[in-house]
Amino acid sequence: MVRYEGTFVVVGGGIAGVSCAETIAFYCPEEKIILLTESSLIKAVTQLVPLGKALTRFEVEERSAETIGKSVQVVTDQLAAVKSQEKVIVTKEGHEISYKYLCLCTGARPKLIEKHPNVIGIRDTESVAEFQRRIKDAERIALVGNGGIASEIAYEVRGVAVDWIIKDNHMSSTFLDPGAAEFFRQSLSEKHSKVSETSSIKRMRYGETQGSSGAALGPDWHRMLDVSGNARNLPDSVNIHYGCEVRNVSAGQNANGRKLCVDLTNGQAVECDFVVSATGVNPRIDYTVDLGLECATDGGISVNELMRTSIGNVYAAGDCCTASWPLAENWFQMRLWTQARQMGMMAGKAMAMTYLGQEDDIVQDFCFEFFGHVTKLFGQQVVLLGRYNGQGLGTNYEAMVRVTPNKEYIKLVLVNGKLQGAVLIGETGLEETFENLLLNQLDLTPFGTDLLDPNIDIEDYFD
Repeated sequence: MVRYEGTFVVVGGGIAGVSCAETIAFYCPEEKIILLTESSLIKAVTQLVPLGKALTRFEVEERSAETIGKSVQVVTDQLAAVKSQEKVIVTKEGHEISYKYLCLCTGARPKLIEKHPNVIGIRDTESVAEFQRRIKDAERIALVGNGGIASEIAYEVRGVAVDWIIKDNHMSSTFLDPGAAEFFRQSLSEKHSKVSETSSIKRMRYGETQGSSGAALGPDWHRMLDVSGNARNLPDSVNIHYGCEVRNVSAGQNANGRKLCVDLTNGQAVECDFVVSATGVNPRIDYTVDLGLECATDGGISVNELMRTSIGNVYAAGDCCTASWPLAENWFQMRLWTQARQMGMMAGKAMAMTYLGQEDDIVQDFCFEFFGHVTKLFGQQVVLLGRYNGQGLGTNYEAMVRVTPNKEYIKLVLVNGKLQGAVLIGETGLEETFENLLLNQLDLTPFGTDLLDPNIDIEDYFD
């Protein structure tokens, strides 16, 4: 048994844990920081581009854990137990690490539709490698889920037929409304018909769009991978099965040699080589805690606005935790890498400032004032702001939409003339403008459809 000692101990080498450790190192460069990670590789944020006050676009890169910084000692092992009364954690290998401040960033595990050797989830590096290995010999796969990961798989895989099974009536419902889904639908076709680029503006009213909080694997996770199948002599195809779920997965019995038969709730059956389950995640808390952590109804560790848990000097950040403070009007939690980074940085700042005796000066970061997320879907930038799909607004909102086929899709969600959310697809350049309008709650009624008139530079309106 080896015993380590650190002022700060962070568990988890994902975006939340690394962001937490880096933030602590910024505030307390002389203090000992220990990062406990199960892999020798960590997730690092790169190519950080600010698009507004709190809105950023970034890429995620895997790096050796040793590159994190001189003040951070990396221990490669798995957390087994937290002894908070002794301020010690115990690893799976039996080592002990003492701390003054602890942050749990253990992430989440994918929800699998069924435990089966030919049903795989995609969540981390290991599962992506398994997906890459299997798809090389595949001709047909079944894809289950409707979030960011499922959408990118459907768009990116080559040389393989995909049966995409979604429970909703339009694709990518975690992020997109039916209009935006239709904008992207032709991206899945092998041949793109030329469409007029004349912009159209429409006012529409929507009921609340319900979407599960799927977890993004990170921007461009597939970029460096070969995700090509074995059907070299067949055209790429994506067959979408709307409004249904998987009823059962069984061994294939057809003469074509497919390994699996997937029965759907609409009575259809799909034969495939393997199933990709991309149906969201559950917080991962697979270790014991002596005093017991207070958890939310979704299974995540409850944290307050400074990312503190119910146990003294123990913090949590990222997918393993649940925001349990009074939320800002246009902010809500989704288990995305954007929020993992924000929570990790907030936890690191709170831990460091508390240690430095400046606890009274800690204020919650500005990024928690409104929901903001930048990602890529079907090869295009997607920016989501506030209640972008009218979440929590019922039918009491108006949606204003501008569409330029093959180029951009812009949707504004307004309540009583005030902006509550926005979806920006494509290189619109309007992210900061709409972020400001979301924050200052200016009455936009006098501007009418001029807000989205492509012939008017609305940035000049609010300069």
